[in-house]
Amino acid sequence: MRKPRSTLITTAGMALAAALGLFGSIAGPVAGEAEAAPTGIRVSDGRVVEANGNEFVMRGVNHAYAWYPEQTTSIADIAAKGANTVRVVLGSGDRWTKTSASEVSALIGQCKAGKVICVLEVHDTTGYGEDGAATTLDKAADYWIGVKSALEGQEDYVVVNIGNEPFGNTDAAAWTGATKSAISKLRNAGIDQALMVDAPNWGQDWSGTMRDNAASVFASDPDRNTVFSIHMYGVYDTAAEVRDYLHHFVDNKLPVVVGEFGNQHSDGNPDEDAIMATAQSLGVGYIGWSWSGNGGGVEYLDLVNGFDANSLTTWGNRLFNGANGIAATSETATVYGGGEEPGGGGTGGTAPNGYPYCVNGSSSDPDGDGWGWESSRSCVVRGSGADSGSGTGGGTAPNGYPYCVNGSSSDPDGDGWGWESSRSCVVRGSGADS
Repeated sequence: MRKPRSTLITTAGMALAAALGLFGSIAGPVAGEAEAAPTGIRVSDGRVVEANGNEFVMRGVNHAYAWYPEQTTSIADIAAKGANTVRVVLGSGDRWTKTSASEVSALIGQCKAGKVICVLEVHDTTGYGEDGAATTLDKAADYWIGVKSALEGQEDYVVVNIGNEPFGNTDAAAWTGATKSAISKLRNAGIDQALMVDAPNWGQDWSGTMRDNAASVFASDPDRNTVFSIHMYGVYDTAAEVRDYLHHFVDNKLPVVVGEFGNQHSDGNPDEDAIMATAQSLGVGYIGWSWSGNGGGVEYLDLVNGFDANSLTTWGNRLFNGANGIAATSETATVYGGGEEPGGGGTGGTAPNGYPYCVNGSSSDPDGDGWGWESSRSCVVRGSGADSGSGTGGGTAPNGYPYCVNGSSSDPDGDGWGWESSRSCVVRGSGADS
């Protein structure tokens, strides 16, 4: 998201954005299991995990610190709403006031106090090539090296998002080389955090540049510890576009997060329901834009009015309290004592369809369909059909619910929704499925 002031995407960009539906048919090379950094948040087999191997699915909010540094309670307020991640806008000094190393340390401290993971991003790169005031990823890398002292030892708590929306719609093809160079520069400087890289085209990647080159960018990181961030606004106004884009990454074992999205926008009407449902179904993180302070005609993107945590907007209520929202799906990182340790004392992690893995495996699954029941909720037997999306378990529908194993026989009223194993299920091919 650029600082609100004008339209988000050019007319030419909007015309070409209509071609997005073609994206899903273009497949890239499969990336194997990562040689991950030895400590901290990292990538393993295409998933974001913590140092202990527990999968971490971001459920977060963006906070525009660089423009509102006086709002010192925002991170705590976001955490109190149930988010497990806060993406914090910083300035590199190239366009907006430089966020100092001491400020970065203080922000990390606020994240740790709130028990949220900090995704720190430089916003000065927004729309480079199209916006003349934007700076390069190379300059953003220089900023991170300059505040390295604040990052050292914080690998469990901090993800470095190199630069926000680093190319507009001009010369987006340069994104691949510039991103690889920035990653190399940071690793050579000894920055060990998990890195996050935003897509070009104002973050929306309607050209498919990030999608098509993600595998080679991931392989260029010697730590194999880079996460891809797509911003979903008007380009993603249908469920099919959302599903096609996210499935490409998940199916190719490439780590992806929806780093920004809203419930409406000046460039079109994003399908926030599909974004949240698909993210939940696939175990993909999402971070809503933004806590408060939007202007330039996009004030509707504020989650709360006037930074008041007790005054949720319509969008804020949807993100926090709606279906597949933060309150229902967020789990605190285990580094803070939340979540679950893999295989012991809890759920054993989270399956790709968003349901917890069964701790006791098939012993919790008397009918052998891959779905078990523990701690008063459904769980997935690791390696079963319910885990892989195939086999007797039926798999998972696009809305995040399991498919019915017995089809219409579980659906006496014919509405497409059935009931099996003490949970709702979707009849494949029904209205509830489509």
